[in-house]
Amino acid sequence: MRNNLMNSFLGLLFFVSSAHAGPTIEQWQTTNGARVFYVNAPQLPIVDVRVVFDAGSARDGDKPGLAGLTSSLLDEGTGTLGPDQVAEQFEGVGAQYGADSLRDMAVASVRSLTDKPILDKALNLFSDVVAKPGFPEKSYERNRQAMLVGLQVESKQPNSIASKTFYKQVFQGHPYSIHGAGTEASLNAMTLQDVKDFHKRYYVASNAVIAIVGAVSRSEAETMANRVSRDLAKGERAVKLATVPALEKAVNKRIQHTSQQTHILVGQPGMHRGDPDYVTLYVGNHILGGSGLVSRLSDHIREQRGLAYSAYSYFLPMREDGPFIMGLQTKNDQADEALKILNKVLNDYITKGPTADELKRSKQNITGGFALRIDSNKKITEYVAMIGFYGLPLDYLDTFNSRVEAVTLSDIKDAFKRRVHPDRLVTVMVGNGK
Repeated sequence: MRNNLMNSFLGLLFFVSSAHAGPTIEQWQTTNGARVFYVNAPQLPIVDVRVVFDAGSARDGDKPGLAGLTSSLLDEGTGTLGPDQVAEQFEGVGAQYGADSLRDMAVASVRSLTDKPILDKALNLFSDVVAKPGFPEKSYERNRQAMLVGLQVESKQPNSIASKTFYKQVFQGHPYSIHGAGTEASLNAMTLQDVKDFHKRYYVASNAVIAIVGAVSRSEAETMANRVSRDLAKGERAVKLATVPALEKAVNKRIQHTSQQTHILVGQPGMHRGDPDYVTLYVGNHILGGSGLVSRLSDHIREQRGLAYSAYSYFLPMREDGPFIMGLQTKNDQADEALKILNKVLNDYITKGPTADELKRSKQNITGGFALRIDSNKKITEYVAMIGFYGLPLDYLDTFNSRVEAVTLSDIKDAFKRRVHPDRLVTVMVGNGK
């Protein structure tokens, strides 16, 4: 009954009073230093809790895969419960648990009904999973072996080969160049003690952001945040990451593969969260390759020449400059032609900028779709956690549309000329059928 009730709520949308207004975010710290960001969403009797640690693969150091392995083991048992019991207890109260590891962050989340007995059980278990995981030897070895098998699969996939090569060349020794799934050598050399040490160092209150969105009051949210973080050591925040160095020259990597299509990735370091050029580059890229089949790249490569089913571009901002990526897949014998058109479209765009009509349509598309980006508790929780983790203004969502509307043609042309350098792009091509 509880699961049916929970599932019925999943399809319901969080009501947004205006397409141009974001939720009101409140912020404070727990007694042991965790930063809390809270939104009251009383429409549904559910609450989402998301805890984000500065513990992504950028913290792996000389042990690639360590952050991902640690994250995967959180719900594999506590001091008193085994992995099956953890799953059964979450299921028993209709709560949904999730965890993930990215380059910047490790994330653990739980969604629960707000009925007090149910919520208390869900939060107590969630707190134990995050702060006091058991890290059983059998689970560690099983997950480590699964990661090794995953690497074997990836080694045969042209898209995975292209992505790993691209990040390695764009970030050239920076922590962002580390592949989150690790390497065969690093996973074989890893120990369970490495996982325990990583958790002890990075899964601490001072290194955590807690986002709470749901039908709970401010005082209830404070109690929840204290409960979630109560068993976390205060610890220290992770040290600041090094700045991503700019590329000094173009890099071209062609990798032979038996695939029927060539996978092409082109790009360079782009921008970071909170970057002063963020909105301008975001709007500009929406025109270039971020708006699907109606973008310039898609028009020139797909519609006019039929060289690929899709061609795209995007900026992936992170704590430091994340990548700017353009990509496509095409027949092996068309790869050079497609790459030539891709680069020509980019060069023309940087030189001439967008048209007034393109900018108008782009703004309408972005602002018109804003309400859909925050139409559920889950989406709002993800945004609130992102705002807290990266230290963005609390009115980030409130002002987003107005900042988009303020972007001009000259802004886009200027930003792309300063930030995107066609003579210093990394180009990775995997394919050629051989």
